[in-house]
This record gives sequence, structure tokens and C-alpha cells, in this order.
Amino acid sequence: MLTPRRSSQAEGHMHIFTQLIAMNRARQLQRQLHGIERQIRALPARSRIRLSMLTLREIGHASQCDFPHLYATPPEQRYTPWGQGTAIGFARAQSDNSEVALRGIALWLAVAYHESKNAQYACLQAPHRQVLRVLRELKEQRGDAREVAAQWMNSSAAA
Repeated sequence: MLTPRRSSQAEGHMHIFTQLIAMNRARQLQRQLHGIERQIRALPARSRIRLSMLTLREIGHASQCDFPHLYATPPEQRYTPWGQGTAIGFARAQSDNSEVALRGIALWLAVAYHESKNAQYACLQAPHRQVLRVLRELKEQRGDAREVAAQWMNSSAAA
């Protein structure tokens, strides 16, 4: 039987170990996010608007799952510390097929959002803020497109 002192030492070691895992995961998410952001910036405006809608839909689908951060993770792999959704989305985002790439980016953003949303570790808060920034930029672009379309409709109706 463990004495209280040894038990607290084991808990301390486990805490340090989980902190290291969380820090590694945060670095991985940030590295992937840089690639995702480069791909988004390279998209034409019309594709970014479509990406915005796809991402919103993916976030909604993930929200309906029991464990949104495990969205798109195969059932046999759901016992890992992190789901496979970001890895799957990131791999798809590298595709030469533009539709597959858009859907991969949307999946990555949705899973990264849910994974980092209620993170217990401070190191995962920075990736969450960065994902929120990207989502806000996509949302603003969608709003700008609606505004341009409304102005175009109004100007062509007046002519």
C-alpha cells in the first residue's frame, strides 16, 4: 500500500507527464495551424466563403457528438489522449483536389476548435485563440460577401 507521501509523488509525476503531453499537442496544433492558414490565404475569395460555410457545418456536426473533440475519429481509436480528426483533416487539406482540401481544412478547424475550447492546460489556450481568430476572419469574409451581393443587387435593381 502506498503511503500518502508516495501517492502525492506519483500524482506529481503524472501531472508533469500530462503537462508535457499537452505542451507537445499544443505545438503540434500550432504547427498544423500555420499550414492551414497558408492554405486559406492562398484560396480565392469565393472558396474562402465556401470554406466558412463548410466549417460552420462541421462545427455543428461535431457539437452534436457525445465527444466533439473526437469528431471524425474512428471508434477503435477513441481511447487516445487526442482524437484523429485534426490529423485526418490536415492530411485531406494537403490534397490536390480543391473540394477535398476545403473539406479537410473545415474538418481540421472544427476539431481543433472543440479540442482546445475547454482545455484544462494553459498551453492549449493559445492554439484556441488562434483558431478563433481564423474562424472570425472566415465569418467576416462571409459577411462581407453578403454585403457586396446586397449592394450589387440594389445597384442592378436601380439601373
